Amino acid sequence: MNNDQPVAVTFAKEKLWILDLTAPERSTLVATFLGWALDGMDVMVYSFVIPALITAWHISKGQAGLLGTAALLISAVGGWLAGMLADRFGRVRVLQMTIVWFAFFTFLSGFTTSFSQLLITRGLQGLGFGGEWAVGSVLMGEAIRAQYRGKAVGTVQGGWAVGWGVTAISYTILFSVLPAATAWRAMFWIGILPALLVFYIRRNVPEPEVFHQTREKEAAIGTGSSFLEIFSPALLRTTFLTALLATGVQGGYYAITTWLPTFLKTARGLSVLNTGGYLFVVIVGSFVGYMVSAWLADRLGRRRTLIVFAVCSLLTVTAYTYLLISNELMLVLGFPLGFFASGSFSPVGAFFTELFPSRLRGSGQGFSYNFGRAIGALFPTLVGYLSARITLGHAISMFAVAAYLVMILAVLLLPETKGKELRAYE
Repeated sequence: MNNDQPVAVTFAKEKLWILDLTAPERSTLVATFLGWALDGMDVMVYSFVIPALITAWHISKGQAGLLGTAALLISAVGGWLAGMLADRFGRVRVLQMTIVWFAFFTFLSGFTTSFSQLLITRGLQGLGFGGEWAVGSVLMGEAIRAQYRGKAVGTVQGGWAVGWGVTAISYTILFSVLPAATAWRAMFWIGILPALLVFYIRRNVPEPEVFHQTREKEAAIGTGSSFLEIFSPALLRTTFLTALLATGVQGGYYAITTWLPTFLKTARGLSVLNTGGYLFVVIVGSFVGYMVSAWLADRLGRRRTLIVFAVCSLLTVTAYTYLLISNELMLVLGFPLGFFASGSFSPVGAFFTELFPSRLRGSGQGFSYNFGRAIGALFPTLVGYLSARITLGHAISMFAVAAYLVMILAVLLLPETKGKELRAYE
């Protein structure tokens, strides 16, 4: 950076970084942002229909938590498989497959008539949405140059908040105009929309150049990479610590967001309309958190940003669930709750991309992130069962705080990677 330039000029240039992207970079950004938005829409729909399912099927909170956990657990398998396939067949091709898969099974969930049927369709949906993150994150990390990687990958994470917002709006409308027995099904039916994104990806998104170069070098030397290499002595520490980081960030997030609509409706006694309004504040906070954290990841570095957001998430969720506050103050507190919990994700994609070598990036990133998702997936079920003994708010807080402490520990043990250039066949 030129130190002679006025700060205002420097900041203005940074705000316009998207305009400096090449056409392939921009197309990849658009596609993955929309992919995350639609992924978020399909995944978060379940958290909104939990109260209706408990009433319609007379299931316990523990069973409701199990439905959430099943999709997250199996999504871990989907992420591992998709990561390996992306290293072999390409990021773009596998991304399209995962999007069609999770859209179809979300749609199919709207036709289920029992707990066991929904458990199966939610599990199969998980295979797709777990793979979508693994492949999309690698694709973005490789397609965007180092100087913008943190902002770009973090910005894509913001698509999740957009999808979550669409789901909140759909919930407010559908549950206001339709009987609950029909509204929850309609929530799942609109999940078919992500499949349309595949047409844009096929036409506009190329494979990253570093992927082509890596495959060419592998072909030239007559060797390939094994998934198990991420557990070799050279990479085992990185694999373990990134998996631990992913466990913390996702465990905290899912402990909060899976049960938040139920907490607002049952513990706080809010109506459908008011629950949607409170969640909208959380979602707006989430989107802003994604954007701010993405900018900070390139400004402060990956490690500092992650630690700041983990500490603030820990403090905010404790205040939200433990303090005896009015509904009006809780409405205001929803903004920082969403801001810090969601913003914790923004640096993760770029960080993981830079920590793993090109030939194993899909495998390593897919395994670590989705191992964390598998462990974090247990949190909604554990919160549900624990809430039978203590209040739901206290159960949410206990697991979220533990998760963010794990996240902080992992980040402290990993190196800073800000500004790292990606090379073929590292």
